[in-house]
Amino acid sequence: MPDRAPTDHRSSDPAVGVAELVVTIAEPDARVAADAAALQDRLTKPRGALGRLETLGIRLCIISGAVPPPVPARPAVAVFAGDHGVLAEGVTPWPQEVTAQMVANLCAGGAAINVLARQAGAEVVVVDVGVAGPVLDHPGLHRRRVRSGTANLAQGPAMTVTEACSAILVGADVAAELVAGGADLLVGGDMGIGNTTPSAALIATITGHDPAAVTGRGTGIDDAMLQRKADVVADAVARVRTASGSGATGLDAVTLLAEIGGLEIAALAGFYLGAAAAGVPVVLDGVIALAAACVAVQHCPAVAGYLIAGHRSTEPGATAALDWLGLEPLVDLGMRLGEGSGAMSAVPLVRAAAAVMNEMATFDSAGVADKAE
Repeated sequence: MPDRAPTDHRSSDPAVGVAELVVTIAEPDARVAADAAALQDRLTKPRGALGRLETLGIRLCIISGAVPPPVPARPAVAVFAGDHGVLAEGVTPWPQEVTAQMVANLCAGGAAINVLARQAGAEVVVVDVGVAGPVLDHPGLHRRRVRSGTANLAQGPAMTVTEACSAILVGADVAAELVAGGADLLVGGDMGIGNTTPSAALIATITGHDPAAVTGRGTGIDDAMLQRKADVVADAVARVRTASGSGATGLDAVTLLAEIGGLEIAALAGFYLGAAAAGVPVVLDGVIALAAACVAVQHCPAVAGYLIAGHRSTEPGATAALDWLGLEPLVDLGMRLGEGSGAMSAVPLVRAAAAVMNEMATFDSAGVADKAE
């Protein structure tokens, strides 16, 4: 994947580039759903006996437009990294330098997502879309930095609308490049100290939930810091709700990103847009990824049809986002790491759902009488 300027997409104007991307996205063709359900009913098992693997298989058919669906052979994960000016508000005990340090760890293959991806045979790419400090060169690092960290969202907009659009296009480009390289199942991951704060603010604004109810402990903060974090989230949500004049989601998704989001969150939203444009399923990770998914779906509702919820994070905002998206996660392992780790743990289930439809015998082919007979 070659490094290049983040706005090198469809237009020299990032906002136009995002608009041009969105018009290429079509909802998956649900006309194959009936054929997919009929195939599930003909497989040598009681109807519904494989539970959510059956509904997942049908979803994969709808995304691919084929019955049975292709079995994902080349999953790929992109981890987007960015820093956050809101750290100045004391919302986490971790220093900002950890983001760059973890980027180096990711590039070296030592992070949890690297281990899980190796088990799944998945490619990992690491994308610096907004790290605040210097990051050492590494063959596995893709420099697409839009700016060096966001501004403090507690004091004003985190970034400009143009910067938000540029970050969206970074994510869309990465998705397109991975698919062009043969990836047939995508996972988005994140790295950014403090990023559960903008994620909570985005989720509260888009879903209409009380900010305190969707603000969690992130990296394990104490009660006093949690209260400070909840206050910061509440103030940010109040600001954008006042600006919208609607009390809820009146601002468009890109403006919300600019006001209270993060660069890696914007890139993840673009990654989902890019996956949908390519017609490839994408597995969602935890609360940061889900905040990005809410932004992507608010901006382009057709994206929802390409999303698979990988896991349920312990962060409270994750459940609020999943409910708003209408998704049920495949696993609930008590995870809250990020990086794409929870989503990657669900990749074998996605493969299994497709394999069942491809490899399992039908009642007719096996010479087995079904219940109706």
